[in-house]
Amino acid sequence: MDAKRLLEVILILVLHFQGISGRKFFLYKRPGQDAVLSCTTESSSPPTCSMVDWLYNRDQTETLTDVRNGNVEQNSARGARLSVNTDCSLVINNITAEDAGRYTCRQWGDGSTDVDTYLSVLTISPSPPDADPKRDGDVTLKCSLFRHDHCCLENSIRWVDETGAELLGEGDGYRVLQQTDCVSFLTVKRQSGHKRKYTCQVVDEQKNVKIEADYTPDFNDPNQIYIIIGGVVGVVVVLVVIAAVLIIHRKRANMTEDVLKPTQHPGEPESNLTYVTVNHANQQASSCKKVKKEEVMYSTVKSQTTEADEDPSSLYSNVRNPK
Repeated sequence: MDAKRLLEVILILVLHFQGISGRKFFLYKRPGQDAVLSCTTESSSPPTCSMVDWLYNRDQTETLTDVRNGNVEQNSARGARLSVNTDCSLVINNITAEDAGRYTCRQWGDGSTDVDTYLSVLTISPSPPDADPKRDGDVTLKCSLFRHDHCCLENSIRWVDETGAELLGEGDGYRVLQQTDCVSFLTVKRQSGHKRKYTCQVVDEQKNVKIEADYTPDFNDPNQIYIIIGGVVGVVVVLVVIAAVLIIHRKRANMTEDVLKPTQHPGEPESNLTYVTVNHANQQASSCKKVKKEEVMYSTVKSQTTEADEDPSSLYSNVRNPK
């Protein structure tokens, strides 16, 4: 092969690999957020989506196809959370730590290019996840950055308190463990009387914050527990006193009612007293002769009778003749 032919081959290879390499994007997200991965660069125009594939690499060992010819692969593990916009960008909803990795938008056809997006996901949680800070008065927080190569710069993960001050080594109520790969641990003590917020940050070489996540341990102050218990006991005592007062009042009311009720022997029917008043006037006097009118008033009192003793004398009549 002559020198001219060799130069042409080298030039074709250089242009080809320059086109495939395209451009790289770095995206940082937290679990539960949404992400939009672009398929174009600043100098390129939107491609034809029917000629676009989206490839996914969790690591460097396996490549999966999430989108083929502009359509989401339904058998993809993330298929239900993926969609493609009109500009062929890939949308990921409700991100999880397992979504971290490299996403490649591959455009087929003349001048095909690859646009790579490296998605990193930051998580923060107690360690272990089921740790109970109420048991021993402290808790260990774990901050992890999930990314494609699982490799982070030294001291790229740091902790700060609610004032923004960086926490280093061991201090008042906290201890920071040395960062290992992309994981950092912070152990904090109980903070009675107030809640403290701890923030995990990911920074670049210039100490610019790329992403951060907050966590506020849910400590219960023992004094607050005693106050709550005392309040509950106080309420119970008040309810018991009120119930006792009501019972005593009810008993007194019943006793008063029994005293006022007339005494009645068992088996005796309830006595009935009937009062009858009769006024009688002589209505046959002549209208022209003045006659002295007589008025008579009758009163009848009926007392209770029994089957064993029926005495006519129990019926009394009183006749009063007014003068």
